[in-house]
Amino acid sequence: MNLVSTVRETALKQPEKIAYHFMGKDTSYAEFDATVSRLASALEDLGVEKGDHVAFLLGNTPHFLLSLYATMRLGATAIPINPIYTPDEISYIIHNSDAKAVIAIGQLLPLVEKAASAFTSVEHYIVCETEQDTAEKVLELPEQLKSKVRLFSELVMGSTGALTPVEVEEDDTAIILYTSGTTGSPKGAMLTHKNLYSNAKDVADYLGFQAGDRVVATLPVFHVFALTVVVNAPLVRGAEILLVPRFSPGDVFNLIREKKATVFAGVPTMYNFLYQYPEGKKEDFASVRLAISGGSSLPVALLHNFEEKFDVRVSEGYGLSEASPVTCFNPIERDRIPGSIGTSIVNVENKVVNELGEEVPDGEVGELIVRGPNVMKGYYKMPEETAVALRDGWLYTGDLARRDESGYFYIVDRKKDLVIVGGYNVYPREVEEVLFEHKDIVEAAVIGVPDLDFGEAVHAFVVLKDGVEEDREALIDYCARKLAKYKVPKQIEFLEELPKNTTGKILRRSLSNHVTAVSKS
Repeated sequence: MNLVSTVRETALKQPEKIAYHFMGKDTSYAEFDATVSRLASALEDLGVEKGDHVAFLLGNTPHFLLSLYATMRLGATAIPINPIYTPDEISYIIHNSDAKAVIAIGQLLPLVEKAASAFTSVEHYIVCETEQDTAEKVLELPEQLKSKVRLFSELVMGSTGALTPVEVEEDDTAIILYTSGTTGSPKGAMLTHKNLYSNAKDVADYLGFQAGDRVVATLPVFHVFALTVVVNAPLVRGAEILLVPRFSPGDVFNLIREKKATVFAGVPTMYNFLYQYPEGKKEDFASVRLAISGGSSLPVALLHNFEEKFDVRVSEGYGLSEASPVTCFNPIERDRIPGSIGTSIVNVENKVVNELGEEVPDGEVGELIVRGPNVMKGYYKMPEETAVALRDGWLYTGDLARRDESGYFYIVDRKKDLVIVGGYNVYPREVEEVLFEHKDIVEAAVIGVPDLDFGEAVHAFVVLKDGVEEDREALIDYCARKLAKYKVPKQIEFLEELPKNTTGKILRRSLSNHVTAVSKS
């Protein structure tokens, strides 16, 4: 069994069941499956074969869902890329992934035109008509490039859907997901059909997804969290995806009310925006039975504030691209522990180890490692990095964690984000939690900076509520009342907003660069 065959089965058994809703239009499982077949057939006619790589530069539109499932149906490998990456970032991934075809939104046509000569492996560019004049712009391309470019709608409409049967093995690579590259160049995590299907099914089982669920997909679907939790897991259950083009608190509230959504998934930044939205009220989440948080740690103060305002329980989990991604979640049928990522999901094992790979006692901090059917087969064309990450059947996550006596895990921080002040360990999250409790602070992030006396010092960045005056000394005094002396920020900077990636994760490297730039000026 794999994701593609599961969707086909639903299409045969419940053809009229809604697969996804987008911009006021419903698409049934039968329609979805038929279009996937036509697109797969069209790609096959272009010469895309089993094992070939197809890159996507697509956002939250049906084009992504169709392209993903058509590519997997062919036995080819999908390469999702954030469409708002810089040209250099996009170029690196297309080159590194050896993409044979690229499916892109119409707005990227100028980039396609500039890059066509540079990407020798790419034989076809398929452009999605996301703007009214996309077709006209294609006709204006130089003749030598025009032969490589096709319109998405024309390919689908001109296809018969007759597809040569392709045998897909569970260990075949279905997707290569490139990590965000916070340290060095992005690495392509190779996820198999077994990885994706097992994690989608296990997440659906663990969280109790049902065919009647309507799942809000406002997270960027090219990111692994959304890919499994709000795309593949609902489709495995025959549920309905409510596809949102881009995150907007007002639009999310309206959609939940209109479609009576039952599941919402977001990152902490989204929960913060929803909580801060002036017009948000309890009734907006009345139909939601399950709210899910992931991507990064959810501040406990924000969790409590959100739950109190909207009267909904928020369950936090944990995952990473290399694990398809989910490894832990707070259980639905048992106690939810604020600040915890929960317990190991079914079929996945987590443990905390020391530098020698030995399991540490409950309560002690060590590195979180994971094993299960969801763990990647390795990094694409990076055998040395693969050997470091995968050891004796375990995936080493690079995250520092602890486990309590009840089997609940807690992420302490990223191993690389640890700040060492005069020999003492400071975990940025601990300081951030204290800052988030302050009534005037909207967002906070903490990093370590070089310090002549103590090796490193704690440096905090905060975003204040509108109308609140900056008072650096008052905030430092506030921290001093709640933290040991060595954990207190030596410096606090005020920003209008914190730098984030498209999933809402705070970019600590950008904050480090900001400190460097300030210190040099």
